[in-house]
Formats: sequence, structure tokens, C-alpha cells
Amino acid sequence: MAIDHQAATARDVMTSANHTRSTAMNLMHQELARAQLQQHQQEAERLRRRRALLAHRRWRRRAERAAHRARLALASL
Repeated sequence: MAIDHQAATARDVMTSANHTRSTAMNLMHQELARAQLQQHQQEAERLRRRRALLAHRRWRRRAERAAHRARLALASL
């Protein structure tokens, strides 16, 4: 049973439309995945900077306490 030309054309148009929609959906999902990955990377970078800042503050406080102890030790001599 052969299909006529009009049916074949309609089938090709539907297949093309499905393929175009499928490609658009894939691209949309890829863009969403990229946006989420970028968001996660930005959040990780923000957390790394925050940790580095906190570590620097701890180091500075330790250094200040050590300098204070050294001044007290020198004063007591």
C-alpha cells in the first residue's frame, strides 16, 4: 500500500516539525544546564573567597595576639 504524494508531504512536514521541536528542546535543556553550572561555579567561587577572608582574619588575630604577648613579655623584663 503506497501513500500518495500529499500524505508523504504531510508526513515529512510533521517529521520536520518534530525534529525542530526536539532540537529546540535539547538546546533549551543545554542552556539551562549551562546556566545552572555557571550558577554553581559562581557560588563555589563566592564560598572560596569567603573562606579565604575568614582564614585571613583568623591569621591576623593570631598575629595580633602573638605581638601583644611579645610586648607583654618585653615589658616584664
